[in-house]
Amino acid sequence: APEAPHEDASPMTLMDKGENELTGSASEESQETTTSTIITTTVITTEQAPALCSVSFSDPEGYIDSNDYPPLPLNNFLECTYNVTVYTGYGVELQVKSVNLSEGELLSIRGVDGSSLTILANHTLLVEGQVIRSPTNSISVYFRTFQDDGLGTFQLHYQAFMLSCNFPRRPDYGDVTVMDLHSGGVAHFHCHLGYELQGAKTLTCINASKPHWSSQEPICSAPCGGAVHNATIGRVLSPSHSGNASGSQFCVWTIEAPEGQKLHLHFERLSLHEKDRMMVYSGLTNKSALLYDSLQTESVPFEGLLSDGHTIRIEFMSDQARAVSAFNIRFEAFEKGHCYEPYIQNGNFTTSDPTYNIGTIVEFTCDPGHSLEQGPAIIECINMRDPYWNDTEPLCRAMCGGELSAVAGVVLSPNWPEPYVEGEDCIWKIHVGEEKRIFLDIQFLNLSNSDILTVYDGDEVMPHILGQYLGNSGPQKLYSSTPDLTIQFHSDPAGLIFGKGQGFIINYIEVSRNDSCSDLPEIQNGWKTTSHTELVRGARITYQCDPGYDIVGSDTLTCQWDLSWSSDPPFCEKIMYCTDPGEVDHSTRLISDPVLLVGTTIQYTCNPGFVLEGSSLLTCYSRETGTPIWTSRLPHCVSEESLACDNPGLPENGYQILYKRLYLPGESLTFMCYEGFELMGEVTIRCILGQPSHWNGPLPVCKVNQDSFEHALEAEAAAETSLEGGNMALAIFIPVLIISLLLGGAYIYITRCRYYSSLRLPLVYSHPYSQITVETEFDNPIYETGETREYEVSI
Repeated sequence: APEAPHEDASPMTLMDKGENELTGSASEESQETTTSTIITTTVITTEQAPALCSVSFSDPEGYIDSNDYPPLPLNNFLECTYNVTVYTGYGVELQVKSVNLSEGELLSIRGVDGSSLTILANHTLLVEGQVIRSPTNSISVYFRTFQDDGLGTFQLHYQAFMLSCNFPRRPDYGDVTVMDLHSGGVAHFHCHLGYELQGAKTLTCINASKPHWSSQEPICSAPCGGAVHNATIGRVLSPSHSGNASGSQFCVWTIEAPEGQKLHLHFERLSLHEKDRMMVYSGLTNKSALLYDSLQTESVPFEGLLSDGHTIRIEFMSDQARAVSAFNIRFEAFEKGHCYEPYIQNGNFTTSDPTYNIGTIVEFTCDPGHSLEQGPAIIECINMRDPYWNDTEPLCRAMCGGELSAVAGVVLSPNWPEPYVEGEDCIWKIHVGEEKRIFLDIQFLNLSNSDILTVYDGDEVMPHILGQYLGNSGPQKLYSSTPDLTIQFHSDPAGLIFGKGQGFIINYIEVSRNDSCSDLPEIQNGWKTTSHTELVRGARITYQCDPGYDIVGSDTLTCQWDLSWSSDPPFCEKIMYCTDPGEVDHSTRLISDPVLLVGTTIQYTCNPGFVLEGSSLLTCYSRETGTPIWTSRLPHCVSEESLACDNPGLPENGYQILYKRLYLPGESLTFMCYEGFELMGEVTIRCILGQPSHWNGPLPVCKVNQDSFEHALEAEAAAETSLEGGNMALAIFIPVLIISLLLGGAYIYITRCRYYSSLRLPLVYSHPYSQITVETEFDNPIYETGETREYEVSI
């Protein structure tokens, strides 16, 4: 039986023994069950809390230095907060002196507003010299690091500055005047005629950690009704807000002038819904005389209404859920026995009598962009009993198109300040002095997406468009290049589908052509030329360099529409290279430097069958003045046949050495004469390269040699003399020879016949003439050697 383990057995011993037992059981075939044990180990990591530090500052100026935080505890990280608080009404201004953080460290600057924190800057945006201002009298700097060593550093300088309130919002249809934005400053609000101020008229800047105004900014709204006492001048406007819960409105305005005066109403605008109604009474009640009823009169009383007394009542009724009617009625009080003070919207007038007594003459003029309509330019106060103007005041209306030639003016959308109508098609042509141009300032632009405003450069609708706009757009500034400019406006007839735009305001002014791009400087080792006398938009300046210099940069600069040049001026750089002379047909070349700097050589070699015409080696060399050039011109490779010299032919009584049909330039041809002839001219001629190639001399001539000719004559004469002597000797010798032959033959015949019988003698017989010897001497008639030969004949 196995022994039980001791109690003090180590876990490793028990584990080894268990492994041995498991191995042994696995090796036994009788074991059928295997048991597996899974041991799960849980590791719990506890994050240590950071070491905290907090430093507070209250001085009006000082430094925040990272070296001031305590040492970093071992195996921990550090979080430090630096708080700066100054007097109420002052803020904190931080300037970054230095910042050098390690990776993973965090530095954040936060504004403090009560319990809330606002991040003003962090370490990713901080640079040396940067200034951060707090919106309150407190600011907080937060720093965190995990580093055990190599900690980052930073230094910030802080100082107090005086805080102020934000500029108050200007109310619509009103204005605001601010005396001071710092603590204790006051802002005054007021509304335009016809509007009432809703809220405080005066606000004060309150001193606090974050200064603020004493209350909310007021608004200006047109009231539904009201009473005006001791009226002088004022307006009655359509209400700004809808009526009661049902949407209906009933507004009553009563206007009361001082006793002894009368009231005049001028309808600057009257646009009522068909279900809305307006009534005007000459009195304080609706029982007074009716001056106007919109349901009874379709036309607008542009001439105005006069009260019978010193009071007027205006009633307006509407059942619409929202305000769709709009009106603007100007009223004024005037003395009885006088005419009322005229009024013209979008214009002005001059008068001969400011009291408007009988006989007063008033002349009207319109503001720029408007023209007089529906009335004369001059009216007169008439009728002693009940004074009145002899005609109504005219209207100044923004026209649809026109021709403008003033040095300055304005172009307004049709019917401005009212919205333009659908289907407008207007063209304005502006012309100024011939030596001037036009500056166009689009101050306001509010169009629907289907309406288009186009500005052309010139006096016609030309292809050159300065600008084209639709919808809403911010201010635009344009310049014409000529004294003429054209503006075209088109409103869609179906504008109601896309909505209406409010219109546009465009100012223009004549400007000098000197109002242009600034002049550009001259360049060293070069010069410039301009396309225009004045550097107006579109003008070009072209730069060129002196010989030997190359331009670096754009050689042509254009004055753009924003009065800036298209690029910076170029400069001229000394050229230290040659231009590529190019390839030569039917050849190969070897370049020593592909950049072709000074000193580079190019070797040209013609292909077989071609001859190089010119220098085969070109070298780039520099000149003191001028561009580096090659030592010679580009050579040419021409075919051998086109340059060869033809064979000049044979001289008479002569011949050639090494005869050929064609001779290449540089080859020679040698001539020889036959015996007895002398060569006159060059023995050897050479083929000279040219177009075409030619021989360097004419064909030589073979002439008879004079000395040889005389010797030949003498020899011929001697030969003729010898021949004559021989002929005479022959003439004597031949007959003698013939006679001798005849005599010898006769002798032989006689002798043989006489001794015929002796022929039958023995064969051995001694010839009777065997001992006779005859010698003959003669001259040979053929003189090949001029010698005399002797012949010996034996008979």
